[in-house]
Amino acid sequence: MLGYLIGRLAQAVPVLVLASLAVFLVLRLVPGDPADSLAGEDATPAEVDAIREELGLKDPIPVQYARWIGDLMRGDLGVSIRTGIPVSRLVKLSFPPTIELAVASYVIAILIGIPLGTIAGVRPRSIWDWSLSFYTIGTLGVPNFLLGVLLLWLFSVNLGWFPVSGRVSIFDDPIQSIKYLALPAFALGSGLAAVLARYTRTTVQEAMGQDYIRTARAKGLSPRHVVVRHALRNSMIPVVTIMALQVGGILAGAVVIERVFTRPGLGRLVVDAIQNRDYLIVQSTLVILVVIFVGVNLLADIAYGFLDPRVRRR
Repeated sequence: MLGYLIGRLAQAVPVLVLASLAVFLVLRLVPGDPADSLAGEDATPAEVDAIREELGLKDPIPVQYARWIGDLMRGDLGVSIRTGIPVSRLVKLSFPPTIELAVASYVIAILIGIPLGTIAGVRPRSIWDWSLSFYTIGTLGVPNFLLGVLLLWLFSVNLGWFPVSGRVSIFDDPIQSIKYLALPAFALGSGLAAVLARYTRTTVQEAMGQDYIRTARAKGLSPRHVVVRHALRNSMIPVVTIMALQVGGILAGAVVIERVFTRPGLGRLVVDAIQNRDYLIVQSTLVILVVIFVGVNLLADIAYGFLDPRVRRR
Protein backbone atom coordinates (compact mmCIF):
# COMPACT_ATOMS: atom_id res chain seq x y z
CA MET A 1 0.00 0.00 0.00
CA LEU A 2 2.82 2.41 0.86
CA GLY A 3 4.58 1.74 -2.42
CA TYR A 4 1.31 2.28 -4.25
CA LEU A 5 0.82 5.70 -2.61
CA ILE A 6 4.42 6.75 -3.26
CA GLY A 7 3.90 5.88 -6.90
CA ARG A 8 0.74 7.98 -7.03
CA LEU A 9 2.57 10.90 -5.41
CA ALA A 10 5.32 10.63 -7.98
CA GLN A 11 2.71 10.76 -10.74
CA ALA A 12 1.22 13.91 -9.23
CA VAL A 13 4.44 15.93 -9.56
CA PRO A 14 4.50 16.17 -13.38
CA VAL A 15 0.77 16.93 -13.34
CA LEU A 16 1.38 19.94 -11.09
CA VAL A 17 4.31 21.11 -13.21
CA LEU A 18 2.32 20.86 -16.46
CA ALA A 19 -0.68 22.57 -14.87
CA SER A 20 1.45 25.48 -13.63
CA LEU A 21 3.05 25.82 -17.07
CA ALA A 22 -0.33 25.75 -18.80
CA VAL A 23 -1.74 28.43 -16.48
CA PHE A 24 1.33 30.61 -16.96
CA LEU A 25 1.31 30.39 -20.75
CA VAL A 26 -2.45 30.69 -21.31
CA LEU A 27 -2.57 34.02 -19.46
CA ARG A 28 0.11 35.38 -21.74
CA LEU A 29 -1.78 34.37 -24.85
CA VAL A 30 -4.59 36.77 -23.93
CA PRO A 31 -4.19 40.17 -25.65
CA GLY A 32 -2.93 42.90 -23.34
CA ASP A 33 -0.90 42.71 -20.14
CA PRO A 34 -0.82 44.34 -16.67
CA ALA A 35 1.19 47.28 -18.00
CA ASP A 36 -1.64 48.29 -20.33
CA SER A 37 -4.13 48.09 -17.48
CA LEU A 38 -1.96 50.07 -15.05
CA ALA A 39 -0.90 52.76 -17.51
CA GLY A 40 -4.42 53.65 -18.61
CA GLU A 41 -5.80 54.56 -22.01
CA ASP A 42 -3.96 57.89 -22.28
CA ALA A 43 -0.48 56.53 -21.55
CA THR A 44 2.23 56.82 -24.16
CA PRO A 45 4.04 53.73 -25.51
CA ALA A 46 7.15 54.82 -23.62
CA GLU A 47 5.25 54.91 -20.31
CA VAL A 48 3.75 51.48 -20.95
CA ASP A 49 7.20 50.14 -21.84
CA ALA A 50 8.65 51.54 -18.62
CA ILE A 51 5.97 49.78 -16.56
CA ARG A 52 6.70 46.51 -18.36
CA GLU A 53 10.37 46.91 -17.51
CA GLU A 54 9.54 47.58 -13.85
CA LEU A 55 7.27 44.54 -13.61
CA GLY A 56 9.76 42.24 -15.33
CA LEU A 57 7.39 41.58 -18.23
CA LYS A 58 10.13 42.26 -20.79
CA ASP A 59 12.18 39.30 -19.55
CA PRO A 60 12.04 36.11 -21.64
CA ILE A 61 9.06 33.86 -20.87
CA PRO A 62 11.25 31.04 -19.42
CA VAL A 63 12.89 33.55 -17.05
CA GLN A 64 9.51 34.86 -15.89
CA TYR A 65 8.24 31.30 -15.33
CA ALA A 66 11.34 30.23 -13.42
CA ARG A 67 11.13 33.34 -11.22
CA TRP A 68 7.45 32.70 -10.45
CA ILE A 69 7.99 28.99 -9.69
CA GLY A 70 10.98 29.81 -7.49
CA ASP A 71 8.91 32.25 -5.44
CA LEU A 72 6.05 29.76 -5.31
CA MET A 73 8.31 27.01 -3.95
CA ARG A 74 9.35 29.38 -1.15
CA GLY A 75 5.72 30.09 -0.31
CA ASP A 76 5.84 33.60 -1.77
CA LEU A 77 2.76 34.20 -3.94
CA GLY A 78 3.92 37.70 -4.82
CA VAL A 79 2.11 41.03 -4.66
CA SER A 80 -0.97 42.06 -6.58
CA ILE A 81 0.08 44.24 -9.50
CA ARG A 82 -3.13 46.23 -9.27
CA THR A 83 -3.54 46.83 -5.53
CA GLY A 84 -0.09 46.21 -4.08
CA ILE A 85 -1.58 43.82 -1.51
CA PRO A 86 0.21 40.47 -1.00
CA VAL A 87 -1.53 37.74 -2.99
CA SER A 88 -1.34 35.39 0.00
CA ARG A 89 -3.45 37.83 2.01
CA LEU A 90 -6.05 38.15 -0.74
CA VAL A 91 -6.25 34.37 -1.13
CA LYS A 92 -6.50 33.90 2.62
CA LEU A 93 -9.52 36.22 2.74
CA SER A 94 -11.23 34.74 -0.33
CA PHE A 95 -10.46 31.06 0.18
CA PRO A 96 -12.71 30.17 3.17
CA PRO A 97 -16.04 31.18 1.53
CA THR A 98 -15.24 29.16 -1.59
CA ILE A 99 -14.15 26.06 0.33
CA GLU A 100 -17.22 26.42 2.55
CA LEU A 101 -19.46 26.42 -0.53
CA ALA A 102 -17.59 23.54 -2.20
CA VAL A 103 -17.70 21.34 0.91
CA ALA A 104 -21.41 22.04 1.52
CA SER A 105 -22.20 21.24 -2.12
CA TYR A 106 -20.19 18.03 -1.90
CA VAL A 107 -22.00 16.93 1.24
CA ILE A 108 -25.40 17.63 -0.37
CA ALA A 109 -24.36 15.64 -3.45
CA ILE A 110 -23.34 12.64 -1.34
CA LEU A 111 -26.41 12.74 0.90
CA ILE A 112 -28.72 12.84 -2.13
CA GLY A 113 -26.82 10.86 -4.74
CA ILE A 114 -25.56 7.79 -2.87
CA PRO A 115 -28.84 6.83 -1.10
CA LEU A 116 -30.99 7.56 -4.16
CA GLY A 117 -28.68 5.58 -6.44
CA THR A 118 -28.48 2.67 -3.98
CA ILE A 119 -32.25 2.35 -3.62
CA ALA A 120 -32.73 2.61 -7.39
CA GLY A 121 -30.04 -0.04 -7.94
CA VAL A 122 -31.61 -2.44 -5.45
CA ARG A 123 -35.10 -1.85 -6.90
CA PRO A 124 -34.70 -1.38 -10.66
CA ARG A 125 -37.75 -0.26 -12.64
CA SER A 126 -39.47 0.81 -9.43
CA ILE A 127 -40.83 4.21 -8.49
CA TRP A 128 -37.40 4.99 -7.00
CA ASP A 129 -35.72 4.18 -10.30
CA TRP A 130 -38.14 6.38 -12.23
CA SER A 131 -37.67 9.16 -9.70
CA LEU A 132 -33.92 8.96 -10.21
CA SER A 133 -34.35 9.28 -13.98
CA PHE A 134 -36.62 12.29 -13.54
CA TYR A 135 -34.20 13.93 -11.10
CA THR A 136 -31.23 13.30 -13.40
CA ILE A 137 -32.96 14.82 -16.42
CA GLY A 138 -34.11 17.82 -14.40
CA THR A 139 -30.70 18.64 -12.88
CA LEU A 140 -28.19 17.69 -15.56
CA GLY A 141 -30.29 19.40 -18.21
CA VAL A 142 -30.12 22.76 -16.40
CA PRO A 143 -26.76 24.56 -15.93
CA ASN A 144 -25.99 25.22 -12.27
CA PHE A 145 -25.89 29.00 -12.75
CA LEU A 146 -29.37 28.94 -14.32
CA LEU A 147 -30.63 26.71 -11.51
CA GLY A 148 -29.16 29.23 -9.07
CA VAL A 149 -31.07 32.08 -10.73
CA LEU A 150 -34.31 30.06 -10.57
CA LEU A 151 -33.76 29.24 -6.90
CA LEU A 152 -33.09 32.90 -6.14
CA TRP A 153 -36.24 33.98 -7.96
CA LEU A 154 -38.46 31.43 -6.22
CA PHE A 155 -37.14 31.11 -2.66
CA SER A 156 -35.53 34.51 -2.11
CA VAL A 157 -37.39 37.06 -4.23
CA ASN A 158 -40.92 35.58 -4.19
CA LEU A 159 -41.10 33.55 -0.98
CA GLY A 160 -38.46 35.42 1.02
CA TRP A 161 -37.26 32.27 2.76
CA PHE A 162 -33.57 32.82 2.08
CA PRO A 163 -31.32 35.89 1.69
CA VAL A 164 -30.73 37.15 -1.82
CA SER A 165 -26.96 37.62 -1.55
CA GLY A 166 -24.01 37.80 0.81
CA ARG A 167 -22.44 35.48 3.35
CA VAL A 168 -22.23 35.04 7.11
CA SER A 169 -19.38 33.03 8.61
CA ILE A 170 -20.45 29.81 10.28
CA PHE A 171 -18.30 30.77 13.27
CA ASP A 172 -20.22 34.02 13.78
CA ASP A 173 -23.80 32.76 13.36
CA PRO A 174 -24.31 29.10 12.30
CA ILE A 175 -28.05 29.49 11.61
CA GLN A 176 -27.66 32.57 9.43
CA SER A 177 -24.67 30.98 7.72
CA ILE A 178 -26.79 27.98 6.68
CA LYS A 179 -29.50 30.29 5.34
CA TYR A 180 -26.99 32.13 3.16
CA LEU A 181 -25.33 28.87 2.08
CA ALA A 182 -28.34 26.64 1.39
CA LEU A 183 -29.37 27.86 -2.08
CA PRO A 184 -25.90 28.21 -3.64
CA ALA A 185 -24.84 24.85 -2.19
CA PHE A 186 -27.89 23.09 -3.61
CA ALA A 187 -27.49 24.81 -6.98
CA LEU A 188 -23.90 23.60 -7.16
CA GLY A 189 -24.34 20.16 -5.59
CA SER A 190 -27.50 18.97 -7.34
CA GLY A 191 -25.70 18.20 -10.62
CA LEU A 192 -23.02 16.14 -8.87
CA ALA A 193 -25.73 14.35 -6.89
CA ALA A 194 -27.34 13.25 -10.17
CA VAL A 195 -23.99 11.97 -11.51
CA LEU A 196 -23.25 10.04 -8.30
CA ALA A 197 -26.76 8.60 -8.23
CA ARG A 198 -26.50 7.26 -11.79
CA TYR A 199 -23.12 5.64 -11.18
CA THR A 200 -24.22 4.22 -7.84
CA ARG A 201 -27.38 2.78 -9.36
CA THR A 202 -25.45 1.05 -12.14
CA THR A 203 -22.75 -0.43 -9.92
CA VAL A 204 -25.18 -1.54 -7.19
CA GLN A 205 -27.49 -3.16 -9.73
CA GLU A 206 -24.55 -5.11 -11.17
CA ALA A 207 -23.38 -6.14 -7.70
CA MET A 208 -26.83 -7.40 -6.70
CA GLY A 209 -26.60 -10.08 -9.41
CA GLN A 210 -23.24 -11.45 -8.27
CA ASP A 211 -22.69 -14.83 -6.63
CA TYR A 212 -21.45 -13.38 -3.34
CA ILE A 213 -24.77 -11.56 -2.91
CA ARG A 214 -26.68 -14.81 -3.37
CA THR A 215 -24.33 -16.46 -0.87
CA ALA A 216 -24.91 -13.68 1.66
CA ARG A 217 -28.67 -14.07 1.27
CA ALA A 218 -28.38 -17.85 1.66
CA LYS A 219 -26.61 -17.31 4.99
CA GLY A 220 -29.73 -15.55 6.26
CA LEU A 221 -28.28 -12.05 6.42
CA SER A 222 -30.78 -9.21 6.58
CA PRO A 223 -31.49 -7.32 3.31
CA ARG A 224 -29.99 -4.16 4.80
CA HIS A 225 -26.81 -5.99 5.75
CA VAL A 226 -26.55 -7.53 2.29
CA VAL A 227 -26.93 -4.16 0.57
CA VAL A 228 -24.71 -2.04 2.84
CA ARG A 229 -21.96 -4.49 3.77
CA HIS A 230 -21.68 -6.37 0.52
CA ALA A 231 -23.31 -4.76 -2.51
CA LEU A 232 -22.64 -1.09 -1.70
CA ARG A 233 -19.10 -1.58 -0.41
CA ASN A 234 -18.05 -3.52 -3.50
CA SER A 235 -19.71 -0.94 -5.73
CA MET A 236 -18.03 2.12 -4.27
CA ILE A 237 -14.65 2.05 -6.04
CA PRO A 238 -15.93 3.44 -9.37
CA VAL A 239 -18.18 5.84 -7.45
CA VAL A 240 -15.24 7.11 -5.37
CA THR A 241 -13.34 7.67 -8.61
CA ILE A 242 -16.17 9.81 -9.98
CA MET A 243 -16.43 11.69 -6.68
CA ALA A 244 -12.73 12.57 -6.85
CA LEU A 245 -12.85 13.58 -10.52
CA GLN A 246 -15.84 15.85 -9.90
CA VAL A 247 -13.92 17.97 -7.39
CA GLY A 248 -12.56 20.05 -10.25
CA GLY A 249 -16.08 20.70 -11.49
CA ILE A 250 -17.23 21.64 -8.01
CA LEU A 251 -14.42 24.15 -7.56
CA ALA A 252 -14.95 25.64 -11.02
CA GLY A 253 -18.71 25.77 -10.46
CA ALA A 254 -18.20 27.50 -7.11
CA VAL A 255 -16.50 30.39 -8.90
CA VAL A 256 -19.59 30.84 -11.12
CA ILE A 257 -22.17 30.32 -8.38
CA GLU A 258 -20.45 32.92 -6.20
CA ARG A 259 -21.07 35.48 -8.91
CA VAL A 260 -24.74 34.49 -9.21
CA PHE A 261 -25.37 34.77 -5.46
CA THR A 262 -22.95 37.71 -4.96
CA ARG A 263 -20.93 35.75 -2.42
CA PRO A 264 -17.39 36.80 -1.54
CA GLY A 265 -14.78 34.26 -2.49
CA LEU A 266 -12.31 33.17 -5.12
CA GLY A 267 -14.88 33.76 -7.87
CA ARG A 268 -14.89 37.52 -7.40
CA LEU A 269 -11.13 37.60 -6.83
CA VAL A 270 -10.29 35.63 -9.98
CA VAL A 271 -12.75 37.44 -12.26
CA ASP A 272 -11.52 40.86 -11.12
CA ALA A 273 -7.91 39.73 -11.52
CA ILE A 274 -8.55 38.48 -15.06
CA GLN A 275 -10.20 41.76 -16.01
CA ASN A 276 -7.22 43.71 -14.64
CA ARG A 277 -4.61 41.28 -16.05
CA ASP A 278 -3.34 40.71 -12.51
CA TYR A 279 -1.23 37.68 -13.44
CA LEU A 280 0.03 36.67 -10.01
CA ILE A 281 -3.45 36.43 -8.46
CA VAL A 282 -4.81 34.28 -11.31
CA GLN A 283 -1.73 32.05 -11.49
CA SER A 284 -1.51 31.45 -7.75
CA THR A 285 -5.25 30.84 -7.33
CA LEU A 286 -5.47 28.35 -10.18
CA VAL A 287 -2.39 26.45 -8.99
CA ILE A 288 -3.89 26.19 -5.49
CA LEU A 289 -7.09 24.75 -7.00
CA VAL A 290 -5.04 22.23 -8.99
CA VAL A 291 -3.19 21.19 -5.82
CA ILE A 292 -6.55 20.64 -4.09
CA PHE A 293 -7.78 18.56 -7.03
CA VAL A 294 -4.65 16.39 -7.03
CA GLY A 295 -4.81 16.03 -3.24
CA VAL A 296 -8.42 14.85 -3.32
CA ASN A 297 -7.57 12.27 -5.96
CA LEU A 298 -4.74 11.04 -3.74
CA LEU A 299 -7.25 10.66 -0.89
CA ALA A 300 -9.43 8.67 -3.28
CA ASP A 301 -6.48 6.33 -3.88
CA ILE A 302 -6.19 5.85 -0.11
CA ALA A 303 -9.91 5.10 0.07
CA TYR A 304 -9.44 2.35 -2.53
CA GLY A 305 -7.22 0.54 -0.03
CA PHE A 306 -10.04 0.38 2.51
CA LEU A 307 -12.68 -0.59 -0.04
CA ASP A 308 -10.58 -3.18 -1.89
CA PRO A 309 -7.94 -5.12 0.16
CA ARG A 310 -6.20 -6.11 -3.08
CA VAL A 311 -4.94 -2.52 -3.44
CA ARG A 312 -3.13 -2.72 -0.08
CA ARG A 313 -1.12 -5.70 -1.32
CA ARG A 314 0.28 -3.88 -4.36
